[in-house]
Amino acid sequence: MRTQAPAPTGVERSFAPDEIIVTKTDLQGRITYANDVFLRVSAFEEDEVLGQPHNVIRHPDMPRCVFGLLWDTLRAGQELFAYVVNLAGDGAHYWVLAHVTPSVGPSGAVVGYHSNRRVPTRAALDQIQPLYRSLVAAERGHRSATEAVAAGRAHLDDRLARAGQTYDEMVWSLAGTTKAR
Repeated sequence: MRTQAPAPTGVERSFAPDEIIVTKTDLQGRITYANDVFLRVSAFEEDEVLGQPHNVIRHPDMPRCVFGLLWDTLRAGQELFAYVVNLAGDGAHYWVLAHVTPSVGPSGAVVGYHSNRRVPTRAALDQIQPLYRSLVAAERGHRSATEAVAAGRAHLDDRLARAGQTYDEMVWSLAGTTKAR
């Protein structure tokens, strides 16, 4: 088991447009299932990720406030689509358009979470990357993670309000821009 996150190398990795990365987690976000595409792209072995927090692949350039929005949405029993940059076990990074949804058991209670990820378009990434850099900058320098998330979320909400869009509208406006890269 790797004991610490690798340093980002700046090497970008991708996967085929017809492939889907799939993971499942328990209610605390610990990985309970990872498909072969996830394992290949993330450069982890199955035994290295099962039982680990999903944030084992969190890239430092990914705004915390987007994950805050994700958890708020999931706890409300709703799905979320988001652009995410992940950090592979070898330091490479890869972008995804993630669809994360609660998994419901036979009793109707949420038992975990399921995420499918596809390759985003280059045009979408060209627009989301500057936004994410500004969100990370807004989060930087705060004493606590809670303060950082709140600062990033305020910045995101302001940007969305100025654009006259909801978060979902922004994601979908970017998703339809061009073919997958």
